[in-house]
Amino acid sequence: MRHSRYAVLLVLLLAWIPDSPEVFAQQSDTATAAQEESQEGEVRGVALEQNYPNPFRRDTRIPFVLGEGLFEDGTSVVVSVRIYNVLGQLVSIPTALDHPSAAGQPALELRYDRPGRYLLYWDGTDQSGRRVNSGIYFCRITANRAQDLLKIAVSR
Repeated sequence: MRHSRYAVLLVLLLAWIPDSPEVFAQQSDTATAAQEESQEGEVRGVALEQNYPNPFRRDTRIPFVLGEGLFEDGTSVVVSVRIYNVLGQLVSIPTALDHPSAAGQPALELRYDRPGRYLLYWDGTDQSGRRVNSGIYFCRITANRAQDLLKIAVSR
């Protein structure tokens, strides 16, 4: 009975919190335009896909796509990913799972040379190694000037 009350509260909280609170809504017009999809559904900039599992208890994987448009000038793309709480405070930096040369490293200013689908890992801990509390967190990816934001639920 006790767990079902928490589940109901989590669902209500998920429904109440907007996908991108004001603290995260400060994307430039250029960044927003860079992440838009073409008419064929192809990602032109950067896009976070839904993490799995979501909500999660212990750890989660976060897929993301680097689109062709980021590589049009022939240079590599610098990618940084951060996890924030609902107050906009930095909580953690996930790990790059399948980076060509930095797998297992924090996803902070990593260079990617080609478009494609990649994967991140978050163990559900903060920067001090403590497990985060149940609640809503936001994952923000920045690839050059393009950005995307994803809502993640932690259920302990």
